[in-house]
Parts: sequence; C-alpha cells; structure tokens
Amino acid sequence: MRKILVLVLACVLAGAPALFAQSTSKAGFDVYTDKNSPNNHFIPSGWMGDSGDLRMNDQCAETPAAGSSCVKVIYNPKKSAGQGWAGIYWQSAQNNWGDKNTGFDLSDFNKLVFKAKGAKGGEVIAKVKIGGITNKPDGTIAAYPDTVNAEFGPIQLTSEWQDFSLNLAGKDLKYINGGVALVFDSNQVKGEQTVYLDDVRFVNDPALKAEAVSTPMPFYVYADTRSLDNHFIPSGWMPNTASQDIKMDTTSKEKPQSGDTCIRVEYKNASGTRWAGIYWQQPANNWGNVPKAGYNLTGATKLTFWARGEKGGETVNEFKMGGISSGEFVDSDTAGIGPVRLTTEWTKYEIDLTGKDLSYIIGGFCLSTNIDVNDPEGVVFYVDEIKYE
Repeated sequence: MRKILVLVLACVLAGAPALFAQSTSKAGFDVYTDKNSPNNHFIPSGWMGDSGDLRMNDQCAETPAAGSSCVKVIYNPKKSAGQGWAGIYWQSAQNNWGDKNTGFDLSDFNKLVFKAKGAKGGEVIAKVKIGGITNKPDGTIAAYPDTVNAEFGPIQLTSEWQDFSLNLAGKDLKYINGGVALVFDSNQVKGEQTVYLDDVRFVNDPALKAEAVSTPMPFYVYADTRSLDNHFIPSGWMPNTASQDIKMDTTSKEKPQSGDTCIRVEYKNASGTRWAGIYWQQPANNWGNVPKAGYNLTGATKLTFWARGEKGGETVNEFKMGGISSGEFVDSDTAGIGPVRLTTEWTKYEIDLTGKDLSYIIGGFCLSTNIDVNDPEGVVFYVDEIKYE
C-alpha cells in the first residue's frame, strides 16, 4: 500500500506563513483508479466555463479500462453561461482555487499517464491540463498558486481505450493543487459527446527528457470551426457592451474561402457605444492575469487571413495580434493593419511580424470596427483561414 508522507515545512522567517506540501511515494501517484479507492488524490470539484453543459459520473461501470469503475463525462455545447467552453479541475481540496495550502509535492514524477475513449469515436478533448490554478474565480491572485501550468491537446478519441501521456520532465512540480483538468471547446464538437477516463496517475520515467520548446508553422487561429488545429478562443469582447453590438458565428457555411466553414461577423450599433471588437485569447477571457499561458510563436514572420464583405464597402478599423497590455502577464508585442475596406470577394491580408517579439502571445487575433465608418444600419463581413506563418 502506498504511504503518503506529510511534510510540514516550518517557516524560518518571523511572521511568514508556514508552507504545507504533501510529499509522495516514488512508486506513483494516483489521481483516479476506482471510485473510493484509498489511493485516489484530488477531487473533481473545479467546474469552469459553461459548467452547466457538463455532467460527470466518477463511478461509471460501463466497460472501465481496469478495475470496477471509470469517469464518464458528457459535454453538451449549449453555451449555458455564454463562454463556449467548459472544464473540470481535479483539485487537492474541495473547490480549492488557491486559497487553501493543500497541494502536493510531485517533484519525484515526470509524466502524467491516463486512458481515455469516446462513446462513438471522434469525440474531442480540447485540453488536458496539469496545474495552472494561479488565480481565483474573481481574478485575484491565489495565495497558494500551482508551480506549473502544463497542457496538451486537442485529443480526438476513438471508441476503444487508448493510452495517453503528458511529458512533465523539467517542469516545476513542487506544489500542485490542480492535479488534472479536462477542457472542452464548443467549436470542436458537433453536438453532445460522451468521453471516458480511467487510470490517471503521475509516474516517473527515468528515460524521459524535457521536450525542446518549438512551435511548428503554420500555427492556426482558425482553420475550420471544429479543426483540431485551431488555437485561441474568441472570448475577449470589447467593450462591455460588445455582446449587444456583435453577433458572431464561427460555423458559417456562407461561401467559406476554404474548408467547410468561416467566421461571420454582424455589427450594429445597438448599444450606442459606436465601436466594438473581439480578441481571440489564450486561455479564454485572459486579459493578462494568467501566468505561463501564452504561446511562443517565435519564428513566425507574418499573420495571414482572408476577409470579405457581404455587400462590399464594409470597413474594419483594425485587424491585429497581441496588444493585451493591462495585466501582469501580457503580450510580448503587437502588430496590426487597418483600416481595411472590404469587397465582396475573398481577399488575403497580411500582418508583417518581422522583428516582433513573439515569445509570449495571449492575444492571437483581434478585429474591431465602428459605426462612423460603416452603414448606420450595420454591416456583415466574413473572415477565414487565420494563421501564423
């Protein structure tokens, strides 16, 4: 039986808080094996985004990969909270968003392994995350933040159990509160989907080496609505009234430039604010308050995209990347073009990134317009094939 050693580090500085971290056996550290297993750690209590779109059963007996049960998650992308994504964190204590000092020291491990499958095949998990709880739901900095924010995905499942792993070699795992998180993106699924998870654990692989940091090009912001190549989430609506003024459909089939879909944007000055825009962010709603979240896009020399107007003459004041600068963990640079006057024909546009610092990008793409340069009754325009090259 695994023994869990509890290590209390007494603080040596007068008046400083004591740090509590639970150490672990080197044999392995289970997140989930079977329901109510004494070896389980972390609690699936951190529901995020459109949490009403998720249902979970962590004692499902439908053909588990091993043992008597597995985790069953049903995701129905209804956008119940208007986010377009949903997720669940397994946390070191119930609903611990970093205000309780209950994390585990997982420094003895360098890999997360798990098994997963879909009910039919083709189901998509947008991201599997380790750590990353650094802010509380209200946006304030957590008192006890995770020391790592690692993720991989998207993952497309088959109807058979498959083995997956996340390389954590070289990562700082000395304090982990967010053991595992599953994230689903409404743009990547066709409708309700059911996924299964089993045998989730941290292990040590002596032969494993840290992965070199590199980002292959092209790097898509938007390829097709459910493309697994998509990155960033169109969550940064500006200003607060933008939801009244902009209607966006990322699944539009109205003459896409390529593939099956494109992005349709309808803008009207319903709020009276006279302008509106949208940022594609990493992760959703990140205005610079999430550490270690940006993509390193070093090597890209341009951002290209295609756009057209419904009638011709529509004006987009600015297309740009980067530029989120108000938080603590902001974009490393910005670049853009505009104003751009559209025609009814698809036209390719390019933002030159030569000489730009692309080492940390959370604002992958942005568009904004206003009523003063457009038809007072509003405009409709389309965007497709947004990618870094």
